[in-house]
Amino acid sequence: PGGAYVYQGEELGLPEVEDLPDDALQDPTWARSAHTDRGRDGCRVPIPWSGDDAPFGFGPQGSAPTWLPQPEWFREFTAEREAADPGSMLHLYAAALARRRALPELGDGPFTWLDAPEGALAFARGDSFACVVNVSAANVAVPAGAEVLLASGPLGADGTVPVDAAVWYRR
Repeated sequence: PGGAYVYQGEELGLPEVEDLPDDALQDPTWARSAHTDRGRDGCRVPIPWSGDDAPFGFGPQGSAPTWLPQPEWFREFTAEREAADPGSMLHLYAAALARRRALPELGDGPFTWLDAPEGALAFARGDSFACVVNVSAANVAVPAGAEVLLASGPLGADGTVPVDAAVWYRR
């Protein structure tokens, strides 16, 4: 049980900015650690909404710089660009939230860990919903007869879950 939520660019697959210049860092941890712990600023960079250049729709083009600098590679993660790409993380999040609203078993019912191949996690919620997450180095099978509800990426030609992917299914 619990609420699904989206936080600071997660729905865009936005990576943390790990190379912010030292003079831009503002997290109090940076000051308290005598500049040894960079803190959380890398995940507080303003979200890229649109366009090909900073401030990526976070303000009018030519406006004052954002409080933390946005890297040029943010152009690949703008909400505008992802909204136009059916294979984007934004579309995956929208599909996941829609399925969760439509299928009560996704948010309620007893939770049970399921047997899974080495390097994979599998669990069930109630009697009909299950999920497998593959963090191994090889594809893993979805149980025979499973109805795939959502996959975080294309399944293998044989219907297997690829590396670094997850599948929601009815059992």
